Parts: sequence; C-alpha cells; structure tokens
Amino acid sequence: MGLKGLWRHPDFLKLWAGQTISVFGSLITTFALPVTAILLLKATPLQIMLLSAAEYAPGLLVSFFAGAWVDRLRRRPILIAADLGRAALLGSIPAAALLGALHIEQLYIVALLVSVLAVFFDVAYLSYLPTLVRREELLEGNSKLQASASVAEVAGFGLSGVLVQALTAPVAILIDAVSFVVSACSVAIIRRAEPAPAPSEEQHNAWREIGQGVKLLLGNPILRASAGASGTFNLFRNMVGVVIMLFFLRELNLPPVILGPLFALGGISAFLGALLAERLTRRWGVGRSLLSGLLLSGLATLLIPLAAGPLLVVLGLLAASQLFGDGAATIYEINQTSLIQAMVPDRVQGRINASKRFIEWAAMLLGLLVGGLLGQTIGLRPTLFVAASGWLLSGLWLLFSPVRRLHDYPALEEEPEAALALGE
Repeated sequence: MGLKGLWRHPDFLKLWAGQTISVFGSLITTFALPVTAILLLKATPLQIMLLSAAEYAPGLLVSFFAGAWVDRLRRRPILIAADLGRAALLGSIPAAALLGALHIEQLYIVALLVSVLAVFFDVAYLSYLPTLVRREELLEGNSKLQASASVAEVAGFGLSGVLVQALTAPVAILIDAVSFVVSACSVAIIRRAEPAPAPSEEQHNAWREIGQGVKLLLGNPILRASAGASGTFNLFRNMVGVVIMLFFLRELNLPPVILGPLFALGGISAFLGALLAERLTRRWGVGRSLLSGLLLSGLATLLIPLAAGPLLVVLGLLAASQLFGDGAATIYEINQTSLIQAMVPDRVQGRINASKRFIEWAAMLLGLLVGGLLGQTIGLRPTLFVAASGWLLSGLWLLFSPVRRLHDYPALEEEPEAALALGE
C-alpha cells in the first residue's frame, strides 16, 4: 500500500522532522534550566518565579510587533534566524558553567531572549504552515506535528532526569542548542517557494497593522470565542503548572524518580489524542471536538488535588489525570490551531495569530502570578481545585458562540482581506 496524505509531501516531512527534534531538546531545557538554578546556583523561590516570568513576559512585549513583521516578510527566514539565535543563547549556559562564570542573571537574560525569539518563531510557524500545505491538509498536518511532539515529550521527560544526572544540567541544555541547529537546517532545505509577502504600500504603519489584527480577531465571533477560550484555558493551566511540582514534592512527598515516568504518561496520552484528533473531528465535528477536549481535560485536572491516601491510590489518580487530560487537551489544541489557519487569509495570518498569542501569553503570565500567590496564601491543594474549576469554565466561550454549531471548518474568511484593502 502506497503512502497517503502528507506522507507524500517531502517539504512537510522536513519541517516535521526538524520540529520533532527541536521539541525534544526544548523539553530537556524545560527540566534542566530550573534544576540548574536550584542545584547549581542555589536559587530562591523568588528567583525561580523571576526565571519563569522571563519566559512569558516577552509574549506581552513583542507579540504584536512580531505579527506585523511576519505579515511583512517571508516566514521561512524568520524561522531559521530564530532557531539559530536560540541555539547560540542556550549554548552560552554550558560554556559559562564550564568556565565557572555562570550566574542567575545570565539565566534570566537567556530565558528572556530565547523567549523573544520563540515569540517570532511561534507566530511565523503558525502562519507558515498554511502556505506549505493545502487548507484541507491542515488538520492532518497539525495532528502529525502534535503526535510527534507528544512522542518527543515522552522521550524528553523520560530521559531528562537521566541526562541531567549523567551530564549535569548545564551540559544537558547543550542538547537543546544542537536541536535548534537541526531545526534550522530542516527549514532551510525546504524547496517549496514561499508566497511573496503583502505589497509594500501596506507596510508603512506598524501600529495601524497591529490595530487591524486586533480588530479582525475581536470582530469575528468565531475567532473571538476561540481566543477567549484559549486565554481562559491557558490562565488556569498555568495556575496548575506553577504549583504542581511543589504539590508533588512537598505535599504528596513523591520521590523525584517517579515524576519523569508520570509526566511521560501525559506524553503518551497526548500522542494518542493527536492520532485520534483527525478521525474524531471528522466524526463529531469541530465544535463538539473543541468542547469535549476542554471539558474532559478540566475534569481530569480535578483528579490531581483529589489525590490523597495510600501511595497506590495517589499514583493511580495522578496517572489517570495524565492519561485522560493530556490527550483531551491535545485534541482541543489541534482543532483550535487548525480552525484559525483554515479560515484566515494568508496576508493577515501573522497579525491574527500574534493577537491571539498575546491573549494567551497574558493569560499565562497572569496564571503564573495568581497561582503563585494563591499557593502561598490558601495552600497548594486548594489552588489546584480553583484552577481545575476555572479550566472547566473556559468551555463557556465556545458554548455560547457559533463555534458550538460548527461541524466543518468555515470557508476561508475573505472579509478581513477586503477590510484591509479598504483601509478599515
């Protein structure tokens, strides 16, 4: 039997391979960077919070400008430059550690600048895929990308502890730097010509272009509901993220050796969700898939603060949370990304994606701050209950919008293009 679909698309396969390797490396850094700060530099809780904030703040500072730039320029050179820049920045950490010159301030700077480049990469990447594959292939493409990212998550979390133990945390970060070089090379060898950017006469006023992107996102009821649901989802998910390690290590007294395999279960679940996303969406429809993904992932998150009692019961509840929650969230995220890519014209993809990402990054940063404050004041378990309850509420954006009735992705939205042409 011959290959079908995007398996016969060599340029997509290059992009896919590079991103899979890059995600694997990034997960190692996600684990190794705070470990470097905690074990090597003896970081305080405040310093860890600042390090986390450095990863989210650039989303608020540069996302709108990234959207305007992405719509003005070809996306592929932006992807390559962002990958190479991140490789150089991350490579400075093991180099400084080897010389005995590593300080927490360097970690702040590296985290901040890597995040700035990640903003440009993310916006360009979301806008580049619709120019590489056909509209009807977007769901398949996003499913494949998410599936391999989930496999990388299993491998990354499964091996990160071993690599940090064997190589030290700073040296483990070098693997991520190399992965970004591989990603840049995979994008560079793509042969498909990228469409030319918007005409130069539309590129004079960055603030005007930014305002157009925001207006188009908030003016369309489907895009507005999608952005609202995503912002609420990310706010409460980050509240979980900021306290979950403390909850596992301090309140449940779980040994660190258990955490890697536990998180790897989430990667397995996400992989299965990515495999099923296309089939389930074609059967249930886009709206039901989005709502079901949000609801099931929120319910699964409620199992985390319910974990108590004998160790086997605790591990069973946490494993169930990972196995059901990550897969459901993956189905939601694949559909949410594909929905915007399918209905937005190429010439405004950058600004629409940047506006939506601004909402998401703002929500992530707010979730980080609120989660930390609640964890300090009302306790870790109550904070997780609050976060899981809020997670469930994110579905209300979709329930009371036209998204709920969608079975297929809407036709390509031409009104934004007409509005831009008229200078509205």
